[in-house]
Amino acid sequence: MLNKIKLFLQESQQEFKKVNWPSSSETVRLTMVVIMMSLGVSVFLGLLDFIFSTALQKLLI
Repeated sequence: MLNKIKLFLQESQQEFKKVNWPSSSETVRLTMVVIMMSLGVSVFLGLLDFIFSTALQKLLI
């Protein structure tokens, strides 16, 4: 059992060395893209919610 765990960890370490990690500037840039897209989608959904709730209130009152 311990041999299997040790083998798994060794193979995982070898695979991590093969990964092409992004640079720090690329990571920051892509993080900003994700944050901006999330904010954009949340504003869009908030506006849709406001429009539909206002329309529904007008219909019911």
